[in-house]
Amino acid sequence: MSNLPLSGKLALVTGASRGIGAATAQALAKAGAHVILTARTPGALEEVEERIHAAGGSATIAPLDLIDGDSIGRLAQAIGGRWSALDILVLNAATLGSLAAVQAIDAKEFARLLTLNIAAPQAMIAAFDTMLRASGDARVIALTSSVGSAPRAYWGAYGASKAALETLIGAYGEEVRNISAIRTHIVDPGATRTAMRARAFPGEDPATLKAPDVVADAIVNLVTSDTPTGHKMRVEG
Repeated sequence: MSNLPLSGKLALVTGASRGIGAATAQALAKAGAHVILTARTPGALEEVEERIHAAGGSATIAPLDLIDGDSIGRLAQAIGGRWSALDILVLNAATLGSLAAVQAIDAKEFARLLTLNIAAPQAMIAAFDTMLRASGDARVIALTSSVGSAPRAYWGAYGASKAALETLIGAYGEEVRNISAIRTHIVDPGATRTAMRARAFPGEDPATLKAPDVVADAIVNLVTSDTPTGHKMRVEG
């Protein structure tokens, strides 16, 4: 029997094709979990899966567009037909959108941002709630940003979506606190070397930022510790 801390656990990571999502998927697999990788780009997911397998881990790719609500239901049905419980759900996928003054936010882009950043996580929780409740120690991890709690000029759209996500995840945690083994956590990765960060801060030297692996390791430490539901942490480094 494996002595890895997440041996026998099933994890699902959204936005797992690159950046923090890919690093988290690899770290969870290294800790023994079988990881389901979701994102829109099959090729990039296959590369992450190959790296996991090369390191001795186990993973399954599930390409899908989270904006398509029906695809989330189909994914849950497929996973539920193979596994009885989901132990770790990492809600990482998000879009930055355009940085703009509140009065200048494009309505169509804003609607798409809210669909991916807040409606899709809600749909994921709704679709996998039964499998999460079937776990003896389920964790739901949502990735946030400091602008979700500390408003910043021109970041209103993205910040609003993260504030809403934090409230949504916290409410779910309270709803299931006394009737399941589900615990919810919020992770603020802080300044990290990702494509989204580069787009938001084009003049920043990426060499000065921590690697996604640092955030991934913090998430693994979180899900393998006896941290109470509702815990929020910021990853420094």
